[in-house]
Amino acid sequence: MRDVVCQLIDKMTTQPEPSADTSASSSTLDRCLEVLRGAKSDSEQFAALLLVTKCARAGELDDSTRHKIFDAVGFTFPNRLLFSTSNLDGCPAHLFRSLGVTLLACFCTDPTLAVHPQVINKIPIFNEIVHSPCAEGSKDYPSMVDDTYQCLVGVLASPQGAKHLISGDTVSSLCQAYLNHNHGWEQALQILTSLLTLLPTKCWKKSSTDLKRLLTKLTLDFSELEDERKFQLAEILPTFLPPSSIVLESSWGNDCLKYLCNGLFKILSSKLSIAQRDPALKLGACLAHTYGSTWIVAEKRAERARFLALLVNLACVEMRMALEVPEPLESRQAFVTACYSLVEMGIEECTKEERPLLKRDQKLQLIQVMQEACGAVMYHLQQRGWENIEDPFTLASVRLIGAWLAEETSCLKKEVIDLLPFLVHYMRTWYQRGVACRGQSKEVSQMTLLSSKWGAVWPGDAIRFLLPAMCHLSAEEGARRVLLSEGVSALLCDYYLQQWDVFSSEDAEPAETRSAAELSLQSCCGVFLNLVVTEPSIIGQESCFASLLTHLMRSLPSLDSKDGHMVLLANIVTLGLMMSRLLADTPVMQEDFSRDFFSAVIRFLRHSHMASSNSDSNKPSISLSERYADAWEEISELWFLGVQAFSSCVSLLPWLSTLVLESGWLQDLLCLLDQVSPASVGSDMVTVLQALLTELTQNSKPCRELILQRGGLEKANLYGMAALEQCLAELYLTKDPV
Repeated sequence: MRDVVCQLIDKMTTQPEPSADTSASSSTLDRCLEVLRGAKSDSEQFAALLLVTKCARAGELDDSTRHKIFDAVGFTFPNRLLFSTSNLDGCPAHLFRSLGVTLLACFCTDPTLAVHPQVINKIPIFNEIVHSPCAEGSKDYPSMVDDTYQCLVGVLASPQGAKHLISGDTVSSLCQAYLNHNHGWEQALQILTSLLTLLPTKCWKKSSTDLKRLLTKLTLDFSELEDERKFQLAEILPTFLPPSSIVLESSWGNDCLKYLCNGLFKILSSKLSIAQRDPALKLGACLAHTYGSTWIVAEKRAERARFLALLVNLACVEMRMALEVPEPLESRQAFVTACYSLVEMGIEECTKEERPLLKRDQKLQLIQVMQEACGAVMYHLQQRGWENIEDPFTLASVRLIGAWLAEETSCLKKEVIDLLPFLVHYMRTWYQRGVACRGQSKEVSQMTLLSSKWGAVWPGDAIRFLLPAMCHLSAEEGARRVLLSEGVSALLCDYYLQQWDVFSSEDAEPAETRSAAELSLQSCCGVFLNLVVTEPSIIGQESCFASLLTHLMRSLPSLDSKDGHMVLLANIVTLGLMMSRLLADTPVMQEDFSRDFFSAVIRFLRHSHMASSNSDSNKPSISLSERYADAWEEISELWFLGVQAFSSCVSLLPWLSTLVLESGWLQDLLCLLDQVSPASVGSDMVTVLQALLTELTQNSKPCRELILQRGGLEKANLYGMAALEQCLAELYLTKDPV
């Protein structure tokens, strides 16, 4: 067989050598392909294939030439070469396989051939080649490895190629190739970077063990190296960061974070060029985005605090340098958005109350620096935001301002008020564009490193990033006036209705999206409550509030029947009651659904407390019901405000006291006061219950008679409800009907 091969090779190689001219090269390849098509045995076909591969490597092939080779070769013979166990005397052991891989590498440069089933089912062979060490003295084996990487790159570039590689366990093989420094280990890292960029979750789910080993190696090198490779690692390491659950819950993850902190601290503490410092700050921003401030690991708290302060200070300086100069910002936008993430981490740390990392003086220093940086962001938005509404960098800037104003509105008051017209315009613009802006999702999420309790999804919605800030701003007179003059109440009413549709679409929307919508609804209620309390006159003047109240009344009964939404329930109950006081004489309150609403309100207010036995007292004490206990810290103020608002509605809605009696709430309340020890009932509770009982006494004869029958005078005296006691006494003496 060897003799036949050699004869054919000699015959073909006596032809003129291919010149640099394209036509000559094409002619040579055509002759080789003709010999291949006319081959009558495996030996002749093999010899012809050797010549084809020689020509194929001579230069870049166009699609037409590539398909000529494929039509002549097909997959049958390359498959036989790849799986052959025989060999030619005097030839390398891997000669057949090498030839087969070379042909596949040629095919894989065509996207349509790269995803052919006959290529995809060779992924295990590709994996074996890249993670196997080269045999000593083998000169041709590295060439086969290079061709194998070309096959992997071709598959990766094709549609669904990344999924095929991940499911075929290529990630683990590439990790081993890198860790063992096999031939082509740098190419292995490049392909891994691409796979993790495209499908990080799938990669970590499939190959977690090998990726952990790889990340340990990368972070250790990043910590110890002192050459240019340190900065190269800083650029690619963000891609290899796993989900927080993998890193923060293991000693392995703690080691990686230590290496990262050590490497970053060395870089950021040195005098470096922009090209060297920027990747380090971007890496720090990605760590902050993924893990908050928990990634900063050091033996002593003071070291952790110093490193956090260093990161935030550097980020603030870079932001001001970029935003306060008149030069174009485009080339620095991605870097500045990374700085935004570091500042957000600083904001979060400065507002942390439990186990804070920073001391008071450190917080004050950082707040001052961040205030100046946020002032620069406000200046930038005021100067350039109006004409750059569609720029993702504008979103990133608005996002940061929202985070800052959610915690701090006392500083930069003039700048904030001056910026509010733009912020409202920005919110309205993107809200109205709706679906059209969803096309920006990928670009924005990659650029702005969105992260916070709101999640990382950009659905064309800028309002939710500013809602916490508007909760604060709507409580301040100057800012509130601007918000109202810009029409923010109508905008938020429309937004509330839209978010309710998202929240209530259990089958149509993913859980993360519905949770984000629920948070938005709660924040909207906070803004509306501020307006109801501080600007009650506008509730009757703007038609949007009547529409909002109608929606609140229609939606509450269905929400009351679901578990797990106690905070939103409390917000809707309280807001609906506060608005009902102001709109009691409008048609909304005459609709049948208003009674359903108040029935749901009564259920919410009625079942919050119960009597529980206490071994230290002869009588039970008042305590929270199980359903309310977990959320009470968040909803207690709303509950008390809700009872007060309900009491105010009793005199405005004559049928409401009858509903109270029919529901059994009054009976349960009097029974509860009988059962529990007065000492266990707080003064706030006494105040709101006294107001409720007094209103029912004054406005309903049946309620008054029931209260008197159940010992109302004695209870009023026992609990120190002087106003109720006086009211009952006067009505009892006069016996005037209500």
